[in-house]
Amino acid sequence: MNQKTRIRDFTTGSIPRQLITFATPLFLSNLLQIVYNMVDMMVVGNVMGKAGTSAVSVGGDVSNLLTFVAMGFASAGQVIIARLIGAGERKKLARFVGTMVGFLTVAAVIMSVLGLILQDTMLTLMKTPDEAYTGAVAYSTVCMAGLIFMYGYNMTSAILRGMGDSTRPFIFISIAAVLNLILDLVFVAGLHMGAGGAALATIISQAVSVVISTAYLVRKRRAYELDIHMSDFVKWDKPLLRELIGLGVPMAIKTCSIQVSKLFVNAFINGYGVAVSAFSGIANKIASVSNLISQSMNVAGSTLVGQNLAAGKFKRVQRVMLTITIITSAVSILLSIAICLFPEAIFSLFTAEGDTDVLALVDGYLPIAVLMFMGSAFRSMMNSLLNGSGNHRVNFATAILDGIIMRIGLAVLFGLVLDMKHYGFWLGDALAGFTPFFIGLVFYFSGAWKKGAKVKATEED
Repeated sequence: MNQKTRIRDFTTGSIPRQLITFATPLFLSNLLQIVYNMVDMMVVGNVMGKAGTSAVSVGGDVSNLLTFVAMGFASAGQVIIARLIGAGERKKLARFVGTMVGFLTVAAVIMSVLGLILQDTMLTLMKTPDEAYTGAVAYSTVCMAGLIFMYGYNMTSAILRGMGDSTRPFIFISIAAVLNLILDLVFVAGLHMGAGGAALATIISQAVSVVISTAYLVRKRRAYELDIHMSDFVKWDKPLLRELIGLGVPMAIKTCSIQVSKLFVNAFINGYGVAVSAFSGIANKIASVSNLISQSMNVAGSTLVGQNLAAGKFKRVQRVMLTITIITSAVSILLSIAICLFPEAIFSLFTAEGDTDVLALVDGYLPIAVLMFMGSAFRSMMNSLLNGSGNHRVNFATAILDGIIMRIGLAVLFGLVLDMKHYGFWLGDALAGFTPFFIGLVFYFSGAWKKGAKVKATEED
């Protein structure tokens, strides 16, 4: 990175240092986003008990389903930006950013309207417990109405991260997390607005983050080599839009299918009662901790892989994957030890005193938690290769296998066929998390990932 630009070149230099430097702010951002969501559940759970916890869990599941377009296309946008930089095509950056932002803004409005129309249907299909239904409606309604801000944060973060800047997104989410905590205490604990108040705190916090990040990006657009004009947001570049759609659709399908499969699993889980529903919400939050390092390394690795593949530096891609594997495996082992040593202390943070029926489920879940942790470690390396390669077909295959066939198939097998009930559904979901790892192995040894290079591979690396 020279004095005139904030774009970082990852095709040379120390890979471990680049990964750690780039991934650390991503890790902290993901941690804050988890805290962001956990605060809702902790405050509501302690104020309203298990019905409130269930409401936030189910309402969050339904509203999160609508973010699949933002998450999928933002991930695709990040990879495309990295590949444009690696291939030396920086003049296309402004046109691509305008195209992506314009497209996702329209998508956000459409998804928000659809969500509000289909809300009752989705909550019914989720078998929302009666005690939690009103709160779930309030939570999901507010989130759906503010969907544009969720999309906005994903867009600005993807632009910055694709250019190798992970620090600013961390700063912006930090502001949102602190504001969310304050507003949660005001709306839920102070004004007793329940689950709807928790959702309102989240949306307001995200809105503030989007405004600040957008203002920063506009002010520093030249440092990021974005000679962008208003017309770029309206008159979309057709070739770049096709590239975005080509990669974004399978990534969005993957995100959506995983969310749908989780809704499918949670619908059965909710049918086992409010205690199991509440425990499932807590378990999902704890399981998300295992993805902190995994997701951070995945995002960082995708950018490094994207740049180096576009530059034809295949040996550096291999070293990126090896470094990711070492880091994520070490962390997952430590997390597994921690949850096995202190299970009740961890789970009791998220439920009110006296909810013994919720804590009674802890022991049976521990082996599944360990599987969740290890799955997140193994798939990170391969997701970096799958996403960074920009291969549409293999990403689509991963989306279908990981998101639908394996998650739903294994959940039905263990939960219904083998009659393991809620534990079976959790086990199936945990085992399905290894799917990208096995697909990635086949993709790697086939050598197909090298076909994305735009220049001849060099041997100096």
